[in-house]
Amino acid sequence: SGSSAAAPLPEEDCMKLNPSFLGIALSSLLAIDLWASKRLGVCAGEDSAWGSARPLMKVIEVSGHAIPWLLGTFCGFCQSDSSAAREVLLNLLFALLLDLLLVTALKGLVKRRRPTHNKMDMFFTISVDQYSFPSGHASRATLVCRFVLRHLVLAVPLRVLVVLWALIVSLSRVMLGRHNMTDVLFGLLLGYTTYSVVEYCWLSPLSAPALFALW
Repeated sequence: SGSSAAAPLPEEDCMKLNPSFLGIALSSLLAIDLWASKRLGVCAGEDSAWGSARPLMKVIEVSGHAIPWLLGTFCGFCQSDSSAAREVLLNLLFALLLDLLLVTALKGLVKRRRPTHNKMDMFFTISVDQYSFPSGHASRATLVCRFVLRHLVLAVPLRVLVVLWALIVSLSRVMLGRHNMTDVLFGLLLGYTTYSVVEYCWLSPLSAPALFALW
């Protein structure tokens, strides 16, 4: 009847009609992230703006992949006859494994799909690689960059090249259409933090004598 009061909207409908400021801000940031990531995906396909640079970007992609770094570090550790070098390489191996574990866990937890313009032609992928958040390449590149700058004595030009390599590897993730910008930014933060954890838990003959006794 006309005199009867209108039924109140369900709580969830009220939330949809009156979104919070935080919800609006997050939605806007997500939209900007998706838009900018697509615009920067200039090597996402052969017909893209910079499609001719795609093979070079894929070489850079491989240079930041986990498998070459894990195998190279493990082989260097096994062949090294210096106790100091073995200590550094063992901690680098520990750092790479920790980084891989954290990235895999976060990807499985967040389950953010890769950009729609991504071509799934990556080098040696596993099931969790269908997800994009965070970028494992960006995290690994940042981790390795900090590790190398801290534990290797390099001339200034080489130190600059190491930093440039980490930045280019991270940028290639968006250019190839593998990741969105926020995936890469969080990956950089994760790699930086992971290195700090490794430094705090540094493995040495004093802190882990049983481990070093194996060699």
